[in-house]
Formats: sequence, structure tokens, C-alpha cells
Amino acid sequence: QVQLVESGGGLVQPGGSLRLSCAASGLTFSSYAMSWYRQAPGKERELVAHITSTGGRSNYADSVKGRFTISRDSAKNTVYLQMNSLKPEDTAIYYCKFQRVVGGIGQYWGQGTQVTVSS
Repeated sequence: QVQLVESGGGLVQPGGSLRLSCAASGLTFSSYAMSWYRQAPGKERELVAHITSTGGRSNYADSVKGRFTISRDSAKNTVYLQMNSLKPEDTAIYYCKFQRVVGGIGQYWGQGTQVTVSS
């Protein structure tokens, strides 16, 4: 049974930092590309960052480039999103997604973690 468990959200002041984690179990970590999405109240879910199954390439939404960094740790079966210089407009529920790209198809979502940027 596949399980994705997110953590690391919370309340932070503008300019602050948070690191989100998404720990996976029940799947072959190296077979999946991973992404972080977010959804703010009244808005559609949007892609924030993506990293390939090998970790060799990543890309970002324009709104977070230079501030957010996605990374993956195969030893811990975990993908991270380091968020720096946070702005109020980064406030949203953040979701991780695992997309199978090797040896099959399928995708899994985390439960979401709230990030609130406010003074």
C-alpha cells in the first residue's frame, strides 16, 4: 500500500523559510518523478516544482524561481521543498505528487500541508 506523508507546513512571517517533506512508502522511489503543487483559497491547484526520477533535472513555476528548491533523498524515500524568502502570496495548501515514469503508470498524492505566510 502506497502512502505519502507530508510535514513541515506552518505559520511563518514574510521573508521567512520553511522546508516541506513528503515521505513515501510502498513504492519504488527511483521509478517516480516528483512534484509539489499548491492550492490557495478560491484558486486552482498549480504546479510549483518538479524533479525527475533521477534527480538530474528540476523546474519551477516562475513565481517561485530563485526562492524554492526541490530535492529528493533516495535513502529516506523523501522529497523536499525548501522555501525561502516567503511571501504572503505563497499561502496555500501544498501537496506532493509522485508520478510513475519507469515500469508502469500511476500517480499518488500526499494529504496536503498548510503554509501560511503572514505577519
